[in-house]
Amino acid sequence: MIHRHSGLVFVGHTLAVPLNHADPDGPRIEIFAREVRETGSAAEGRPFLVYLQGGPGSRSPRDLPVWLRRAARDYRVVLLDQRGTGRSTPLTRQTLAGIEDQAGYLAHFRADSIVADAELLRARLAGDRPWSVLGQSFGGFCAVTYLSFAPHGLREVIITGGLPGLTATAEDVYRAAYPRVLAHNERFFKRYPEDEAIARRVVDALRDQDARLPAGDRLTPRRFQTIGINLGSNARFDLLHHLLEEAFAGNELSELFLRRVDAAVSFAEQPLFAVVHEAIYGQGAATGWAAHRVRDEFPAFDLDAGGPVRFTGEMIYPWLFEEDPALVPLAAAADRLAGKPDWAPLYDVDRLAANEVPVAAAVYFDDMYVDRDMSLATAAHIGNLRPWVTNEYAHDGLGRDEHVLDRLLKMVQD
Repeated sequence: MIHRHSGLVFVGHTLAVPLNHADPDGPRIEIFAREVRETGSAAEGRPFLVYLQGGPGSRSPRDLPVWLRRAARDYRVVLLDQRGTGRSTPLTRQTLAGIEDQAGYLAHFRADSIVADAELLRARLAGDRPWSVLGQSFGGFCAVTYLSFAPHGLREVIITGGLPGLTATAEDVYRAAYPRVLAHNERFFKRYPEDEAIARRVVDALRDQDARLPAGDRLTPRRFQTIGINLGSNARFDLLHHLLEEAFAGNELSELFLRRVDAAVSFAEQPLFAVVHEAIYGQGAATGWAAHRVRDEFPAFDLDAGGPVRFTGEMIYPWLFEEDPALVPLAAAADRLAGKPDWAPLYDVDRLAANEVPVAAAVYFDDMYVDRDMSLATAAHIGNLRPWVTNEYAHDGLGRDEHVLDRLLKMVQD
C-alpha cells in the first residue's frame, strides 16, 4: 500500500521471517516496515537507511519526528516495526494466549533476532547493497549487535544514546542506573520543591485508600513510584509536576490523576518491554530479576523508611506481573526468562575491535537510561567509531532537534 502526504511517500513492506533464525524451516512470523521517501523520481534512487527504535518493545514512529524529515533528504528511510511490535506479528497477552511455551517463544525477541530480521528485509529491499542504520537507545544496542554479526550489510551506522556495555551483566547495568535515577530525582525536586510534600501525600493516600485505576486494578504505592521512568526525557520531565499538582480532589485522589497515572504505569500498550527488558542484558547467565535484587543496595528508594519519596526509573520488578492486568498472564513466562541461564552473546568484542564500518555515536553526558561510562568504554573499543559526548540534550535529543542527526551524519560521512 502506498500513501502520500506532507510532501512524503509512504510504502508498506511485509515479510515472513523465521521465529527462530537457527531453524529457518520452523514457525514463521511477519515483520512490517514502512518506507518513507520524498516525492519525485530522484528520491527513488537514494540509499536506504533503516531506523531501529528504542525500547525494547516499541513500534517505529507513526508521527513525523524532526529527524525523519532530515533523514529523508538523503535516504529512503525504512521504519522497521521490530518483531513483536506494531504490525510485526504483535506480541500481547492476547496473541500469546494460544502459545504453549511462552518463554521459549519470547526468547527470540532480542537484538540478535531483530538484526537477522533486518538482514532479510535488506535483501528484499536493497538486494546485495549494504544500507545505513540509525539506532536510538535500544536501537543502538541492536546496531552494535549488527556490527558484531552482520557488518557486511552495513554502509554506515549512527547511534544516539545507545552504546551498551559489551560485557556488563544486568546487575552491573542496574547498579550503575539507580544513582543516575536518584540524580534525576534531585534535579526534579530542585525545580519543583513543593512536589516533595505532594508525592509523600500521594503515597500515604494510596496506603489508606483503595484507589482503583480505570481497568479496576489497585494503584499501590510501589507501582506509583515507577512513574519516574519519564524523568530521563526532556519531553516528559515536567509532566510529572503537572500530574502531581492535580493529584487531589479534596482529600481523595482525583479521577484525572488516576487516569493519567494509568497511562504512565500500565504496560498494556507495550508488554514486550516489561517481559524482555532484563533479557536484553543477558549473555551467558541468568539475569535473575537483577533490578529487584540490586534495589536493596539503595535505601533512598525505600518507601517505608520515612524519608522523601524518590521515584524509580527504567526498572522492571517481578511484582509488576502481579499488579498490572496486562502483565499478569505473562508472569510465568517472565519468571522463566529471568532464570534462563544460557543466553547467547549479543556482541562480538573481537570483531567490534576490528570494525571498519564508519560509526558515529552521540553519548548523552547526563543520560538517565544508558550509562555514560559504559558507553564511552564501548566507544573506545569499537574500531572506526567517532563519539560525540554532549550535555546539550537528554536521551530524547534525536527527536527534539534535527541538528543531532545532522551533526552525526557529517561525522560519519567525513
